[in-house]
Amino acid sequence: MWLTWRAAMERALYGESGFYLRERPSGHFRTSVGASSVFAGAVLTLLRRLDTDLGRPDRLDLVDIGAGDGALSAAVLAAAPPSLRDRLSVTAVDLSSRPAGLPDEIAWSHAIPQGITGMAIANEWLDNIPFDVVEQTAEGPRVVLVHIETGEERLGPPPCEDDLLWLERWWPLRRVGQRAEVGRSRCAAWAAVIGRLAGGQAIAVDYAHPVDNRPPRGTLTGYRDGAVVAPIPDGTCDITAHVALDACADAGRRAGAISTTLSTQRDILRTLGVTGVRPPLDLARTDPPGYLRALARASREAELIDPAGWGGFGWLSQIR
Repeated sequence: MWLTWRAAMERALYGESGFYLRERPSGHFRTSVGASSVFAGAVLTLLRRLDTDLGRPDRLDLVDIGAGDGALSAAVLAAAPPSLRDRLSVTAVDLSSRPAGLPDEIAWSHAIPQGITGMAIANEWLDNIPFDVVEQTAEGPRVVLVHIETGEERLGPPPCEDDLLWLERWWPLRRVGQRAEVGRSRCAAWAAVIGRLAGGQAIAVDYAHPVDNRPPRGTLTGYRDGAVVAPIPDGTCDITAHVALDACADAGRRAGAISTTLSTQRDILRTLGVTGVRPPLDLARTDPPGYLRALARASREAELIDPAGWGGFGWLSQIR
């Protein structure tokens, strides 16, 4: 069966018995959340700052979008001080079933709730929003079709007018053979998150690239059991691609965001005290166990801010 990449991804990832209805992401690839508690600690710091900015409301929401196994929600809830935990309402959003062992205080939802007062965070969620692939030909851009069982591709019809307008603004194709991953669906998904904020902050953390440095052939990739595989949309692997976060930021502004920060994970976490600095050697002599603990934490921090790894992730933060 031949489908557009967007339809094929929707079917493979979220259709009946789709990959994300059967599998937990942690079984196939590592994320910042699963690497250590440092990431959750940074999110908690941001949440506490937001709580202060909002005047410490009676109820503060934390909505974890694309929650997977709920690890981020559980870690933030566990680390929250009593004065915050008593007011904290945590909702993990994922299309899969509720994982066993998740704390009862965490609500599990298949849809993003309305009226969020607090924080909505989407860590590696937008990269799994299905999208169309377009290739430039001598006759103009054409939608790429894919065979759902083999991954073989062929060119289809021209893109719709809305996709053409998005491409011209956010991913212009100037040479024959260039490809673009049309991010209009990701923009719409992010605008919907902003629209669900009654007051607070939405954060997207993901693989990203800017409009002046889009990859000429795109970034479509598959993952299975911790390894990179061919992105065949047969439901047996994760299918992902980097995100045009700058386009999502624009969509968020049009949806009502009044403040936007677009940065990298490295820069954001460093402002939160995640530095990866090794402890002084003197500590090894005066407190060997403490030195080993500090050294292990420094290693975990360094991994999160490595510019060649997670530190290079884009961070989009918008306030409404």
